[in-house]
Amino acid sequence: MTDMYDDPKVFEGKLNAYQHEDRGVERGRAKDPVAFLQSVEQRARERQVAYETVKLLRQRVIHCYRKEGVNHYEKCKKEAQDLYNVISQKDLGQLQPNQTS
Repeated sequence: MTDMYDDPKVFEGKLNAYQHEDRGVERGRAKDPVAFLQSVEQRARERQVAYETVKLLRQRVIHCYRKEGVNHYEKCKKEAQDLYNVISQKDLGQLQPNQTS
């Protein structure tokens, strides 16, 4: 069982961009419907991961503020900066597809 004071686990790997499939020009149908649906589903998953990342970072900031009390300006600077860096990126820093057009 993990405790709230355990060191957080950090992912050290590198994620690759996923393939993007556009709709075709003929009546709005995709050239490859299966690849198009997989692309849409992957984008939704990436968006959800980005949202959850923001939630976790926000929880870290809140926890630090509550733990440190009046000293949170000095002690929680790194947590607040991490949250700011993520929320200031386009699409919350979510992984973007490779454009194959």
